[in-house]
Amino acid sequence: MEIIIKILQLILSLSILVVVHEFGHFFAAKIFKTRVEKFYLFFNPWFSIFKFNYKGTEYGLGWLPLGGYVKISGMIDESMDKEAMKKPPQPWEFRSKPAWQRLIIMLGGVIMNVVLAIFIYIFMLSYYGEEYLPTEEVNKYGISADSLAQEMGFRNGDKFISLDGEYIDNFQKIPMNLILNEARTAQVIRDGEKIDITFPEGSLSKLVKHKSTLFLSVRIPFIAEKFSKNSVAESAGMQEGDTVYGINGVVVKYFGEFREEIQKHKNQDVVIDLKRNDDTLHLAMTLGEDGLIGVYPKGDLNEFFELKEKRYSVVEAIPAGFTKTWDGIGNYLKQLKLLFSPEIKAYESIGGFGTIASIFPPEWHWESFWRLTAFLSIMLAILNILPIPALDGGHVMFLIYEIVARRKPSDKFLEYAQIVGMVLLFSLLIWANGNDIIRAFN
Repeated sequence: MEIIIKILQLILSLSILVVVHEFGHFFAAKIFKTRVEKFYLFFNPWFSIFKFNYKGTEYGLGWLPLGGYVKISGMIDESMDKEAMKKPPQPWEFRSKPAWQRLIIMLGGVIMNVVLAIFIYIFMLSYYGEEYLPTEEVNKYGISADSLAQEMGFRNGDKFISLDGEYIDNFQKIPMNLILNEARTAQVIRDGEKIDITFPEGSLSKLVKHKSTLFLSVRIPFIAEKFSKNSVAESAGMQEGDTVYGINGVVVKYFGEFREEIQKHKNQDVVIDLKRNDDTLHLAMTLGEDGLIGVYPKGDLNEFFELKEKRYSVVEAIPAGFTKTWDGIGNYLKQLKLLFSPEIKAYESIGGFGTIASIFPPEWHWESFWRLTAFLSIMLAILNILPIPALDGGHVMFLIYEIVARRKPSDKFLEYAQIVGMVLLFSLLIWANGNDIIRAFN
């Protein structure tokens, strides 16, 4: 069921993005009295799920959910309608319009995706506000570092100061900032002393491929909230509200450390040390091969930390929405830059639709849905403006050449460029989704 919910969120999000993107081209074309022959959500090779005509444009829903398109008269696009291009240019055709009008038509989709992101952020900030976990709050208990974080030099209980000397107020943004800014050092307080951590060579590449959300996480006391079915801890007498602090006399006050320590005792008899009100108890139990005791810890951050919250009026949300969109564009450009980093090798982690679907939550959550849709809208805008033939950016590149050189590339050249671009895009699509399939079976 979780997979279905993720897929449905992905389809709805991409549908919104495609319709908005194609409407950008459609609207700009209509402004300059350019005929739009088709407007489709999803592709429709051989047949359409449904279609209808309205004022000379065929609107429809295709069956292949890989995007969508508008077919503009007199334009060399993915339809590769060569016969139409052999006919004399007509006043309503794309090719008959001045270069600056054609440029605006081609930029329409990208502009609308950026506008959509701005509107989503304005809506979210005015409706939901912002809430995040400050780093200074996490430092009350110190951080919890998983195996990769420890390999990079972090330790459980470290109190985070900065990355390359820069303080990050939002704790959850530390891993992404570490990657995007290609940080080389971190500064922490350990046992009361300031420590400079220099990351080993290759650390960022490992972090890009690291799938765990526990790289750097919060360190909270282990308080039992509920039990799984056939829980060995519940059978041994543990109750909700008990605070676990040790295993076989080894003190482990925090859940992250307990999770690491308990895995050392698979298929063994252990004694779990805990406190219940004012009493100290020692419960004997036998672990299975999974090394779990079947306890869900209390994990509501509000019970351990004071989250920082900011509310926005609609007027305040407008500039903040522009700022979040601008920051999102900058961050995504940094992510693209990592694809060409020989050290980080981010290209090895490229994923397709499966990877995109995986970022959606397993339960339908509208705030997360709109936040991810805004991110994907920015991503779609940037990817579409890349100077690759068959993308909007390829058309823009040739139009800028025409404006500067005052000479239009030949239709034959544009046809070949379109073919090359489509081959590149389909190759990338196969590679990205192939990576998803390979990872699913590894």
